Amino acid sequence: MLSYQHGFHAGNRADVLKHAVLHALFGAYRKAEKPLLYVETHSGRGRYDLKGPQARKGGEANDGILSMTGGNAPKPLQPWVSFIEQEGIQNYPGSPAHAQKLLPEKSRYILFEKHPAEYEALTTAMAGDDRIQIRKADGYGSALKLSPRTGEQMVCLVDPSYETTRDIDALALWTPKALKRWPRATLILWLPLFRDGREAEFGEYLTTLDECFVAGARWPVDALKETALEGSAMVVYRAPPETREPCLNIASALQSWWSDKPLEG
Repeated sequence: MLSYQHGFHAGNRADVLKHAVLHALFGAYRKAEKPLLYVETHSGRGRYDLKGPQARKGGEANDGILSMTGGNAPKPLQPWVSFIEQEGIQNYPGSPAHAQKLLPEKSRYILFEKHPAEYEALTTAMAGDDRIQIRKADGYGSALKLSPRTGEQMVCLVDPSYETTRDIDALALWTPKALKRWPRATLILWLPLFRDGREAEFGEYLTTLDECFVAGARWPVDALKETALEGSAMVVYRAPPETREPCLNIASALQSWWSDKPLEG
């Protein structure tokens, strides 16, 4: 949907889980000898100012990354938090910037973003890197037209807004097509965990499609607080075997870290 802008939520708890897992995955791919093709279907703007007006409006980063800086992060997340501190909270990297910084130099990138303002911001954030193609198009249909070149390893991240149930329906139809289209690709899906459990059946369905692991964590939410979200998860298909344990350790550490820390925003 074209109403969603991630800047209002950047650096929140869902971002922490997603980006820490991506940091672990991308770190493993950095050692790969094969050239990489990295694709995102819903890229956002690439980088975010966590002191800017969008981020300050909801203050969601206060419960997320900003609570972990300065040596406060649980041990499995310390490498990622160190990376964020080096980048700077006024230049907070979204998933495209994580990939740009962490994947091998010989990688190439195709990033889709349909929202006009987000597309323009993404183009600015990624400017000057001729490895990156940015396309203003529907990521679902457009991505399925792509194929890795001979010898390339493909990695695809899917991170829609889930503003309506149509997002779940669309991903339920798209995912088996993508797994069939790219039989050797790593496919990474971000999945929100809702208070009403609406994603449960969908999450179970995803795990039946191919070999995968799920790294997720929930946080306590005040019963009177008006929020639909109480956690997030990453479903990762065909990941390098050595990434499973670090990713699951990140999720477990976050589950413990958040267990007695209700959202304050």
